[in-house]
Amino acid sequence: MMLPILAYFLIFSFYPLARGLAISFQDYRLIGDRPFIGFDNYLRVLKDPVFWEVFQNTIVIGAGSFIINFFLPLILALSLNEVASAWFKKMTQMIVYLPHLFSWVVVGGMWILLLSPDTGIVNQIIQLFGGQSVGFLSSDRYARLVMILTSGWKEMGYTCIMYLAAIVNINPSLYEASSIDRASRWQKARYITIPMLRSTMKVVIMLNVLGILRLFDQIFVMSNGAIANKVDVIMMYTYQKGILEFSVGPATAAGFLVILATFTLTYVTRAVIRYDEG
Repeated sequence: MMLPILAYFLIFSFYPLARGLAISFQDYRLIGDRPFIGFDNYLRVLKDPVFWEVFQNTIVIGAGSFIINFFLPLILALSLNEVASAWFKKMTQMIVYLPHLFSWVVVGGMWILLLSPDTGIVNQIIQLFGGQSVGFLSSDRYARLVMILTSGWKEMGYTCIMYLAAIVNINPSLYEASSIDRASRWQKARYITIPMLRSTMKVVIMLNVLGILRLFDQIFVMSNGAIANKVDVIMMYTYQKGILEFSVGPATAAGFLVILATFTLTYVTRAVIRYDEG
């Protein structure tokens, strides 16, 4: 019964990975010979100033999204845990979870309309209070912040559900004992809820770390020429090199640099947070 599953991964995961690794060492051409050129593609990428520019953008946006996607869902989950009304809690969970179900094509298009300097509701509210229209998606000043906040808005509900599921499994007797000791809600959250969420926090951290360098969909949808130098990320670099310019060798080399960096970052994070200790 495992053979079809193993065959699937061998054909659609491991073989393309091995083939891509070979291409990264080749002077890849659509027609003709494809000689091996060693690490020339990797050196070409590492010497490209555009690569380091998009690498910086990736780190800034990825780190910002990591922080937002860790703390905001935690705050929301702790707040919802204090809500007594069951129907209000369920309705709020549904509302904040919905954006996670939509693709970035839908979410990105929606935020482009909302942030439009002419007809966007955000700028209309700003003008209503006497402010000037702001070009959120045409200004270097706001571009990265918009990417970080919209990413947090989209994924907040999914991570919040993970925290709430963990909170439900906390032994109620701990809260009953703290109530006898006249602990406040803040003290219960600080000394019971948050420490008991340690394992879930570690999972959330690892999931967010894995995605720091793999940003693409959001940037592809929401980026434009005016802000590209501030928001283009490494995966956009590989897309432009491999698909638009058909420089497959350098594009594949850049992709494997992302894999290597992600592996290193994940390994270091796993060691720092002591993931295996529970």
